[in-house]
Parts: sequence; C-alpha cells; structure tokens
Amino acid sequence: MAEPTIVQKEPFAVEVEEGKSYWWCACGLSKNQPYCDGSHQGSDFVPVQYDADKSGKVFFCGCKKTEKSPMCDGTHAKL
Repeated sequence: MAEPTIVQKEPFAVEVEEGKSYWWCACGLSKNQPYCDGSHQGSDFVPVQYDADKSGKVFFCGCKKTEKSPMCDGTHAKL
C-alpha cells in the first residue's frame, strides 16, 4: 500500500458539533484538510468517519501516520 502524504507535523485542532459526522482525509491529498475532498479517488486510501459525541475541540492527525485514526496520537513527534 502507498504511503499517505504528510500534510503537517502537528495535529489539526478543530471545533466539532455533537451529532455531526466528519470525514478525515487519510491520503493527505485533500485541499480541504483535515477533511476529505475526494482526492483519494483511484488510490487504496479511504476517508475515516468521525462521529462527534459532544461539541468541542478535537485534534485530527495532520501527519497521516497515527495508529488511532482519525485522532492524533503523537506520532508526528517521531517523524
């Protein structure tokens, strides 16, 4: 499988709204980071759905190397 494109070596801090779904870009090619814009089409990558169980700030992975997708797990610190 191809490696995702590293977008940034820090998480994306975003405000989410309870009850809404968000689609995290797993390939790193989206122009609408950290969200999917369909740029993965034709690749092995698929976006990851995140369902907000409460409103507030969350940290989506920016390096695309997390083991806990779509959330940042600190992997970027080792890159």
